[in-house]
Amino acid sequence: MNDRIQQRSVLLATSLSYVVVILDTSIVNVALGPISMSLAGGMSGLQWVVNAYTLTFASLLLSGGTLGDRLGARNVYIAGLAVFTGASALCGAASSLAALIGARVLQGVGAALLVPASLALINRACPHPQERAAAFGVWAGLGGLAMAAGPLIGGVLIGLAGWRSIFLLNVPVCLIGIVLARRVEIQAGARSAAAPGFDIAGQIAAIATLALLNITVIGLPAYGWFAPPIAAGCAATLVAGCVFVAIETKRAQPMLPFGLFRHSGFSCAILVSMVSAFTFYGLMFDLSLYFQHQLGYSPMRTGLAFLPLTIVVPIGSFLSKRAVTWLGPRSLVGAACVLAALGFAGLWAIVSRFSAVPFAFALPAIGLAASLITPVATTTLMASVESVRSGIAAGVLNAARQTGAVLGVTVSGSMIAMRHSIVDGMRSGLLLAGALSFAAGMAWWFASMQAGEVGEGVSGELHR
Repeated sequence: MNDRIQQRSVLLATSLSYVVVILDTSIVNVALGPISMSLAGGMSGLQWVVNAYTLTFASLLLSGGTLGDRLGARNVYIAGLAVFTGASALCGAASSLAALIGARVLQGVGAALLVPASLALINRACPHPQERAAAFGVWAGLGGLAMAAGPLIGGVLIGLAGWRSIFLLNVPVCLIGIVLARRVEIQAGARSAAAPGFDIAGQIAAIATLALLNITVIGLPAYGWFAPPIAAGCAATLVAGCVFVAIETKRAQPMLPFGLFRHSGFSCAILVSMVSAFTFYGLMFDLSLYFQHQLGYSPMRTGLAFLPLTIVVPIGSFLSKRAVTWLGPRSLVGAACVLAALGFAGLWAIVSRFSAVPFAFALPAIGLAASLITPVATTTLMASVESVRSGIAAGVLNAARQTGAVLGVTVSGSMIAMRHSIVDGMRSGLLLAGALSFAAGMAWWFASMQAGEVGEGVSGELHR
């Protein structure tokens, strides 16, 4: 198999699975109403249906990247896809909310194995910078399309075949992905003897930190800020986080090498990716509740209401290469963050009295911003590390994104529950999202001016 065919095979196999994985972070939002009626779930239960997947996904991504570097990216990729396939079938067959949440946890395990491995496969199959940048652009673009199209696809499937269909559809698609991955030459997933070992203690501490943080935030509406359970949860989260940092700092081969963050391109890519995911997924959770419970939309109509977002996200992802050539990474990402902040401000102004025309302008601004940020941030980060560490770098990036997604859903849902009003909770969440987006854009801009590193790698790769 020549290099060109090998690259296409790797990109096809990895993009197909990434689409399914990202689809499952957004498609479930429009199913919250039917799931609640079918399995009798309240607000906290619905938050866990979404977060059980993303929390597990985020918690295990670092270990997934390490395993890919140690055992071979292709081997870990296929194993992760097999786990994800079985878990999707269990989701579709769930007879209770607890069973569904448990199957979503298993889905997260599979996703955490295959996503870092997919980036590592692309990184190794495309040794030339321009080829690698183009491949990352396609990979991120398809992921962006899946993220944005999730509500629309979910709405149509639920309307035609019920909420279980959104999970059962994964099974044949994932089986195709496994067949395609097995055709990839073994050299693309070669093992790395220099990769760090599996860090069990660090992994446990990471899971504990994220889980305790989510449990605490979700419990806020029921207990209040100053209640003993919340204070205990905050203290436990802080202790777990400190333990994680202590473990990783002392290890010769840590799961999370803090030295990676010395490169400002790496650090800034992590920051903007996390903020973008936090604001985007929080918004999707809020809007799904808003359309179905506030405006009385059916799941299918809710999916169609996301159409302005669905249209612009893939366009932005595929235009990012040309846009970064015109503006440069510093200006492009900074402007995209400001554009997102303006979009959130626009939604804040109209959410009390829904109006279709302003909504049709505000939502695409947010989607376009997210789709421009992701490819540039991904390429910047991957260009800042050596090839042997591509798996762990991909794990860190995706862990940041999924952690942002988890916290976005958790905080957004808790704001609604605390205010006892979807509209009031959304307005608070939109203000927070706008402020965070603007702050992330300013951080990227000033860091790149001072260090002169942010975007150097991506400029060199995308400008060719």
